[in-house]
Amino acid sequence: MAKLYKPAYIYLFIDILLLILSFIIVLDLFPLTTSTPFDKYSWPSVFYVISWVLCSYVLKRYVPLRNQNYFTSSLKLFYTTLFDFLLYWALIYFFFKPYSGYVLLTISAGVFVGNYLFLSIYFAYRFAVDYNEIYVEPSEERVNATVRPAADLDDESYKQLCSIIDSHSGNASLKFLKERIDLKSGNTLVYIKNDPENLEMTPNYNYSTIVQLERWNNMRGVNKKLSIINEKLPDNGLFVCCFESKSTRKKRILNKYPKGLNYIFYSVDFLFKRVLPKIFLTRNFYYFVTRGKNRIFSKTEVLGRLYCFGFKVIHEKKVGKLTYVIAQRIKQPESEQKRIYGPLIRLRRFGRNGLPFEVYKMRTMHPYSEYLQGYIYERNSLKDGGKFNRDIRVTTIGRFMRKYWLDELPMIFNLLKGEMKLVGVRPLSAQYFGLYSKELREKRIKHTPGLLPPFYADMPHTLDEIQESEMKYLTLCEKNGTFTTDFRYLLIILKNILVNNARSA
Repeated sequence: MAKLYKPAYIYLFIDILLLILSFIIVLDLFPLTTSTPFDKYSWPSVFYVISWVLCSYVLKRYVPLRNQNYFTSSLKLFYTTLFDFLLYWALIYFFFKPYSGYVLLTISAGVFVGNYLFLSIYFAYRFAVDYNEIYVEPSEERVNATVRPAADLDDESYKQLCSIIDSHSGNASLKFLKERIDLKSGNTLVYIKNDPENLEMTPNYNYSTIVQLERWNNMRGVNKKLSIINEKLPDNGLFVCCFESKSTRKKRILNKYPKGLNYIFYSVDFLFKRVLPKIFLTRNFYYFVTRGKNRIFSKTEVLGRLYCFGFKVIHEKKVGKLTYVIAQRIKQPESEQKRIYGPLIRLRRFGRNGLPFEVYKMRTMHPYSEYLQGYIYERNSLKDGGKFNRDIRVTTIGRFMRKYWLDELPMIFNLLKGEMKLVGVRPLSAQYFGLYSKELREKRIKHTPGLLPPFYADMPHTLDEIQESEMKYLTLCEKNGTFTTDFRYLLIILKNILVNNARSA
């Protein structure tokens, strides 16, 4: 017998509302044999609702959705629909023949579809903003994490290894690896297989360099594999991998097919092999059909995953159609991410009194971009306006959204929650916050961040000018009061945006 529990009343209310809407739509819009459908089906409708609610309660459909997962909640919905349909079909068939089985079938289908859409929207939102981090605990303490010396390969073994690399990856790849890696060393592991189980059985610190010949596009369980490789390598050990980037794949497809058709083929390829694996509703279907082969990876995602799992990129080079990356193991993985990247994201930022809070934004960057701020800054520094120069993390659609502030619309939730105000300094990430002077950092945390920063009043170009602009604004807030200063800045900002065509990117 099911244990009693307190139902989530909001879900119960939505459930009953969807039931009522289904009855109204079917009885009002569908052609029926009776001229008074509401009178005829009023009491059966009431009993249908009661039996639906009771069955849903027994199956624990009204347990708060935050404590359920998408698959089990969808399965419970299916069982509830099936039970109610079979129950009333039997009653109609044996006892109440004047009632229509067609009406019962249509109502059951409508209730199921309505509830399924509700569940899909809810879990799409939850997956989009929930990081679902599973922190990786090292299997053993890293004591004396230095490589165990091994004898070099003999000439015959070395030639055989080079032959394997040549046959699998090509002569250009072999040449690149020879230039960058000591392939003859007994402490270098070169392997092709994708299954992480074999790698997991390799003793720790046996190899100072691990080379993965198979491209990322054909790998499943990438995060798990990176976690294992991080554990197996000694301190400062090297990991070499390769992948076909999204941009390279695009050029290859566009050049392969005739003009006109090439963009159709590319669009279908991108939708199937880039979009479907990222959507929780379709990702299982995608992996069932393709087994995860030939996926599309952006350069940002590959490098971001490496940094997430404790590696630092020290060299990268385009070799033929593949991009090779040499990464150095520098620390433990931050966390094993099981993310589904949706259109809405939460970003950790510093608020008043230095307390972190989550900022809601529309996604404008490739997956795992958050781990590449230091990488981008080291290589490209900043351009005018304080943005990262040649920021590969931003998608094409993301640039458009940033230009017109569409990505910042969800921050209205932060405004309503009191975490932000209309005018104020922009909430910053830890990486960006660290670029500011100590004096400005101390002054910043005394104030609530805002949606419209003083940047749009002064339009500074460099990081130093941005700091001067924010220091000036915060000083005026302390001198003249926040309300007066914010109102004056709001008028200037609106003028610059509406008249002078100021943009965020």
